[in-house]
Amino acid sequence: MMRGKLGFWVCFWFLLFGSCLGRFVVEKNSLRITSPNSLKETYECAIGNFGVPQYGGSMTGTVIYPSSNQKSCKTFDDFGISFKSKAGGQPVFLLVDRGDCFFTWKAWNAQNGGAAAILVADDKSEALITMDTPEEDDAKADYLQNITIPSALISKSLGDSIKKELSNKEMVTISLDWREALPHPDERVEYEFWTNSNDECGPKCQTQIEFVKNYKGAAQILEQKGYTQFTPHYITWYCPEAFLLSKQCKTQCINHGRYCAPDPEQDFTKGYDGKDVVLQNLRQACFFKVANESGKPWLWWDYVSDFSIRCPMKEQKYTTECANEVIKSLAMDIKEIDKCIGNPDADEENTVLKAEQEAQIGKGTRGDVTILPTLIINNRQYRGKLDKSTVLKAICSGFQETTEPAICLSEEMETNECLGNNGGCWEDKTANITACRDTFRGRVCECPIVQGVKFLGDGYTHCEASGALRCAVNNGGCWRGTQEGRTYSACLDDNSKGCTCPPGFKGDGVHTCEDIDECKTKSACTCPDCKCKNTWGSYECSCNGNNLFYMREHDTCIGKDVKTEMSWSLLFTVILGLAAVGVGGYAIYKYRIRRYMDSEIRAIMSQYMPLDSQAEEHNHISRGGV
Repeated sequence: MMRGKLGFWVCFWFLLFGSCLGRFVVEKNSLRITSPNSLKETYECAIGNFGVPQYGGSMTGTVIYPSSNQKSCKTFDDFGISFKSKAGGQPVFLLVDRGDCFFTWKAWNAQNGGAAAILVADDKSEALITMDTPEEDDAKADYLQNITIPSALISKSLGDSIKKELSNKEMVTISLDWREALPHPDERVEYEFWTNSNDECGPKCQTQIEFVKNYKGAAQILEQKGYTQFTPHYITWYCPEAFLLSKQCKTQCINHGRYCAPDPEQDFTKGYDGKDVVLQNLRQACFFKVANESGKPWLWWDYVSDFSIRCPMKEQKYTTECANEVIKSLAMDIKEIDKCIGNPDADEENTVLKAEQEAQIGKGTRGDVTILPTLIINNRQYRGKLDKSTVLKAICSGFQETTEPAICLSEEMETNECLGNNGGCWEDKTANITACRDTFRGRVCECPIVQGVKFLGDGYTHCEASGALRCAVNNGGCWRGTQEGRTYSACLDDNSKGCTCPPGFKGDGVHTCEDIDECKTKSACTCPDCKCKNTWGSYECSCNGNNLFYMREHDTCIGKDVKTEMSWSLLFTVILGLAAVGVGGYAIYKYRIRRYMDSEIRAIMSQYMPLDSQAEEHNHISRGGV
């Protein structure tokens, strides 16, 4: 039954990096035209399998259909055309026609011409397809990894409608939306990576190897903390029964033709055979199975990256012995892995590879896996460049908003929208402070926190430092000046807001504070004998004549001699007063203490001996009683 299901997988040399006749699902995102009104609607477009789709975000731009090079098969420099946005301008979405050259070449030329995205209009009325990378083995394939702009295929009818409006001098504005390109049903992202252990298949194999090495750290963090559930997969096909005895099937298959892979060099007379690839694929799948059962599924990333480094085909180290050395270094149980592999020469099913073949068949909204490498995130096939930042952005968009792990908000996830016109956010260029912050979902305008100082505002037109110590950051955005050895500031570290020119100055406190000439305004030195001299931020007063002294608190001039006499007289009076108070206090104190002590002594003595008056009274009573 399984063989009946997988009959279409017999694509001997094209399966590994081409496509077969399986049910291929075209992944789509929304294209919304916001102007003109005649086209205002939401349309579907197919995500290209190259470039950098803005998973989790959106992008808005104006459409340009070039007057020359309309299929974008040549560089636009040859035609003296540039699509680079000017300051304050919207990004350019370049509309081009399908045909005459690879989709990737169109995108590459559009990118070099300054376009922010490319829309390819189909040349015939048909269902949307996925624009894929070409099968190139020459040096031109190097540019594929350098395509960074997103791409989308649109229908012929939509392309014609846009061209018509542009010819009528109407501006067409489009928003490309990838926020729902991947579902995000819960707080965990489940993803699969369909890969291969073969390292001799040209640029695509090298891309896979580099991706695993670079993405390994992020993958392990996400897995260890429970944010993701990762599963690796490997494509195999079976050999038709009529060809079981052929050289092709004997050298490319194990388990009596049940599990096959293409010859790495596509040459049966040299190098490794397809069955060597199947065995190493099985070993990697079994390593994951054993690691997962031991609670450490993330070790798969270490094993695969180490195997590619230590056991390459070109050094004739693509062997079981080399693989086992890598397994030992990771402290995994080789016996359990060998038990999982079983006997590759036996005429029997292998449970792991059988499950892999069944998993290739698409279920629900997911199509069949027909291309290597393929990422499937939350049951949707990923489209775009296979590199760390792009894939991580797609995985992060699979989380429900506000539940993303910290790694999704790190610097490496920046969308770089802040590089153009500061993202339309507030900024203070003199202090190099900005409210623009890049996230994987796009830029946000939020007033920043700088050196512990919180800036408040809308983030778009203004941000203002607030709280204590606000003057430490760019002087709180207030004016500050230094002249004549003096420094004045319009900022106060007292939890207040705004800027106020200090006493002696006038202005807005932000850009300017001008010195007030107190001498001209008659606000100082107003006494008849005073003379005024203005200084920066203050003033100086003096008196006419050497015998006069200026009292600033009273704004008056007095004679120096009078001041001296008054001072000594006052001092003498104060001293006499204090002396009199002291003598009087002492006399009162001495008198009251003396009386108190006398009364106490008399009371004590009366308890032990009668006083004269008491004795007389006693005798008088006694005699009267006889």
